[in-house]
Amino acid sequence: MLYLTRKVGESVVINDNIEVTVVEVRGKSVKLGFTFPADASVLRREIYERIQAENRAAAESSAHLVALGTNKKPS
Repeated sequence: MLYLTRKVGESVVINDNIEVTVVEVRGKSVKLGFTFPADASVLRREIYERIQAENRAAAESSAHLVALGTNKKPS
């Protein structure tokens, strides 16, 4: 993990097209501003993890249904 020190108003640029700017620092909270291409996906970590867990559960359920379908005896 890369650690950087930035002050309010300072930015970092990622891959030439994503800019992260420190907007405000208040106590233990930092407000960040993001400029990025319209096709980029930006999610808070907890939302990203929830989506990944739901995707895994759906894939497992699908795999289970497919397995049940292949084990069926012809009628």
